[in-house]
Amino acid sequence: MSEHNRTEVEQRLWDSLSRVNDPEIHRPITELGMVGELRVDAAGTADVPLKLTIAGCPAAQRIERDVREATLGTSGVTDARVDVSVMNPAERQAFVETVRGPARPVQFGPDSLTRVIAVTSGKGGVGKSSLTASLAVALARQGLSVGLIDADVFGFSIPGILGLSRDGVTEQPTRVGEMILPPEAHGVKVISIGMFLGDADPRSTAVSWRGPMLHRTIEQFLRDVWFGDLDVLLLDLPPGTGDVAISVGQLLPQAEVLVVTTPQEAAADVAVRSALVARQTGQRVIGVIENMSGLAQPDGTVLELFGTGGGAAVVDRLNTSESAAGQQPVKLLGSVPLSPDFREGGDTGLPAVLQRPEDPAAAAVIAIAEQLAAQGRGLAGRPLGVTPR
Repeated sequence: MSEHNRTEVEQRLWDSLSRVNDPEIHRPITELGMVGELRVDAAGTADVPLKLTIAGCPAAQRIERDVREATLGTSGVTDARVDVSVMNPAERQAFVETVRGPARPVQFGPDSLTRVIAVTSGKGGVGKSSLTASLAVALARQGLSVGLIDADVFGFSIPGILGLSRDGVTEQPTRVGEMILPPEAHGVKVISIGMFLGDADPRSTAVSWRGPMLHRTIEQFLRDVWFGDLDVLLLDLPPGTGDVAISVGQLLPQAEVLVVTTPQEAAADVAVRSALVARQTGQRVIGVIENMSGLAQPDGTVLELFGTGGGAAVVDRLNTSESAAGQQPVKLLGSVPLSPDFREGGDTGLPAVLQRPEDPAAAAVIAIAEQLAAQGRGLAGRPLGVTPR
């Protein structure tokens, strides 16, 4: 092969590798500085220096496989030698700056185009985390770019529900310097305190922190965890009106709030309180979801284990309270029935919205997600980063 032909093959090889994306960043590895100087010898053997961000990169095998396939699929290449190494500190810093810029920007601030939705409830045990995780997956299923923060620091359960935690082992985020890359499950980028417990079994490990530590944790999730450009960011808040809810109100005052309740009156009472706290911090309540609304019986009847009317009661009280002045009316977005298949999906890490979309509970969640997606990002009053000429 002549020198001229080798140059042409090397250019085609570079073009092929530019179509290989980092599975965590979702950008070309050539753009991220992960490919060194390519060489193709006279026999057509290609030498590809591949630079990973860190030793033990969880996506290493996948990246190497994709690089090898892209190399061998290039016209003029007969064989591939992929030399895998790790970036030096300067290369790693350049990688971080390419991804997020030279500064450490505050993600999801008032000017962000990402729609931020905090999911709250007045009390625990209403299925809020299962609903949040299923909504995230259902939104991703519609083609949206979705992130999910498990802000329920004491009762973290999102990694297990989405299959990122199994048999006491939780998938870890990738750390590149001070930047944290969240794992992805079912098309959703996820971060949770359960991913920072080291080798401890999350099933038997408790987090016991006071308010300032909780605030710093949420702040770090928003600053150091790099989600990239998201259409929607969901936050699974802890039940009640405590420190985390207040911190989210301070850090994300533009966030919208979904309130989860069960049909029973006691759950509805405290659900209203959580919504009122959100309004006090300037957030807008966009809807109520009634969970565990009934259990379908073989004869077609519905067994209402937790009573009826809780969701409608929350909506009515929020729309008639003093805090409703100047607010858009709150709607009941849907009622999600009890379902063994829906519960099983959360236990196995395979959400029913993907595995059994025809299940009544899964269908109800998918319908709610469609309503949320149809509302869009709400860009009114936000700069779009476009300069008119």
